[in-house]
Amino acid sequence: MRTNLGVLVGFSLGLVLAAPSVSTGAFATDSTLQSEDLFDLQYVRDVEISPDGEHIVYARAIHDIMCDCVRSNLWTISADGSGHQPLLSGRGNYTSPRFSPSGDRLAYVAKDEAGTSQLFVRWMSTGQTAMISNLVESPSSMAWSPDGQFIAFTMHVPAEKPALATPPAKPDNAKWAEPPVVIDSVVYRFDGRGYLEPGFRHVFVVPTDGGAARQLTSGDYNHNGPLAWMPDGSGIVFSANRNQDWQYELTERDLYRISIAGNELTQLTDFPGEEGSPAVSPDGQTIAFERDDHQGRQYTINSLGLIDADGSNLRILGEDLDRSIEEPHWAPDGASIYFHYTDRGWRKVARMDLDGDTEVLIDRLNGTTIGRPYVSGDYAVSGNGSIVYTHGTEKTPANVWIHPGQGQVRQLTDLNANLLGQRQLGDVHEIVYNSSVDGTEIQGWYLTPPGFDPNKTYPLILEIHGGPHLAYGPHFSAEMQRMAAEGYVVFYDNHRGSAGYGRDFGMLLEYKYSSDEDFGDHMSGVDAMIDQGFIDPDRLYITGGSAGGIATAYAIGLTDRFQAAAVAKPVINWISKTLTGDYYPGQIKHQFPGMPWEEFEHYWERSPLSLVGNVTTPTLLITGEEDFRTPMSETEQYYQALQLARVETVMVRLPGTAHGIASRPSRLIAKIDNILEWFDRYPDNGTSGGSNSSP
Repeated sequence: MRTNLGVLVGFSLGLVLAAPSVSTGAFATDSTLQSEDLFDLQYVRDVEISPDGEHIVYARAIHDIMCDCVRSNLWTISADGSGHQPLLSGRGNYTSPRFSPSGDRLAYVAKDEAGTSQLFVRWMSTGQTAMISNLVESPSSMAWSPDGQFIAFTMHVPAEKPALATPPAKPDNAKWAEPPVVIDSVVYRFDGRGYLEPGFRHVFVVPTDGGAARQLTSGDYNHNGPLAWMPDGSGIVFSANRNQDWQYELTERDLYRISIAGNELTQLTDFPGEEGSPAVSPDGQTIAFERDDHQGRQYTINSLGLIDADGSNLRILGEDLDRSIEEPHWAPDGASIYFHYTDRGWRKVARMDLDGDTEVLIDRLNGTTIGRPYVSGDYAVSGNGSIVYTHGTEKTPANVWIHPGQGQVRQLTDLNANLLGQRQLGDVHEIVYNSSVDGTEIQGWYLTPPGFDPNKTYPLILEIHGGPHLAYGPHFSAEMQRMAAEGYVVFYDNHRGSAGYGRDFGMLLEYKYSSDEDFGDHMSGVDAMIDQGFIDPDRLYITGGSAGGIATAYAIGLTDRFQAAAVAKPVINWISKTLTGDYYPGQIKHQFPGMPWEEFEHYWERSPLSLVGNVTTPTLLITGEEDFRTPMSETEQYYQALQLARVETVMVRLPGTAHGIASRPSRLIAKIDNILEWFDRYPDNGTSGGSNSSP
């Protein structure tokens, strides 16, 4: 029988579903992936390679069962695969490793004794480490100066809190209530960060041998990384929106350069949309950057922009690729630019010359998200052209791989061999079909359970991705592997609007999130799976999170084909959500034709709440109580509406949890186990228990 770890360790879920008297997990033996196994997963999520291409440092994510957290240790390995050893390990968190230009030192971020994040530098030849900063806020977007003498970074600088009335003097030793909190900013709370302290993000530099950090930028604006040094060390290029209405323009940024000597600020671009992720050519003559003209559209694609160092002579490359170009990096000779992009379920690394000709170097980058099979991955390029990158399989999270400048690609680590090598896991298969809506081609995948027999029939779980403009692929997924271990076939697709299929495909979802069109994509996939011959059409289940939760709730308002549904962190009422969520200015502008009070019917028609009168499917709701992206009030609306409609429903609340409800190992386990227990309650024909497979 499946172990319900949520019961064993006492998760505070409001309600933990009881296991049925007979387990439906026909394949749930010691050799399949169990809930407790998820605490033992490790994976790579940040890789760096020394300028000479000889040494690699990577961040090793470790699920720590004692703190119920994901720790980050730093490990090192030589490019030839030798010398694999810890660099900074234990119960600390060490992140953002960055080699100096000469490769003799490594900068990273860790907490000091007071628990504040600081910048550290390690001398690679001796192993000596120094804390070089004395900060009160966390640094980010670190960048070494070309001569290795400074590190630039961005950091939040607190501002004076707004106030209205002045209270009377409080007598000595009096105990009064906490003072009122006055809010006057447009975005005043953000998911995962809570209510925001007043302040602005600025650019700083600190000497690499220690000393005071010096603030370069000023003004009541946010200045954003990544940061790019000019090759002569005279200035730093970054992106910012310094317009008067910047609080309402969440998809507007320009490039600026700040001088190191006199803090002189120069605006380099003034185009509509976003210019970001600048990279300066080795000769200092050209700046490459991500270019997104946006123009109010829901789905847009980044191209590669080039300007001269003074901001003139704009050139646009990569439009013919019809994929979003991200994180440009110049090759050492200045003749080409590295970048990554998403294409049909994979992240790829490519190189483009200055004429726009593109060469794909790595077509299998992935493995840095383990809950669901999202497109992901990280890479770095050395001075000799070697590329180190993260790569996993459908059965393993990310390991370190290297693509040498000369020679074959090779795997350097195997972090989960001792765990996953002893487990039977589900196989992942691709399926491509045409949507019944309009014939659009949809790509999907499905997992078959361990011990799969195509002559038997199996229950099917449809799992829908979030975004909605994100993308899944054939990657390791702890959630889906656990579902497969319990005897389910798990199907997922990249419905219309998903990233990696071009601008036209992405725009098919504009103003239709959710609607009967993406619903049609999913149901056509379910029908295509039934046509395979091993799916029981009377044992269908549906789930999804965030945008996938919206689509799930919308789907059960359109069909009663599913035995049960699990709706995670959904939007139920777009009118209330857009006026209570954290990202409301950007979401309203780019996902709706007008304000809620101007386009009321449009918002309402896209709301699952408008269809609640049709719902008969037993529904589980699961959301974090501190979710500001899809607020708990959305889940509560649906729960109460379903109760009034006499639909079997249960609400699972996750205390102290934001939108990323699977961000801690126990939460990931709780999400999976409660969904599986809910589905187990509703087998076909109203029976209880039994096997999840049949002849």
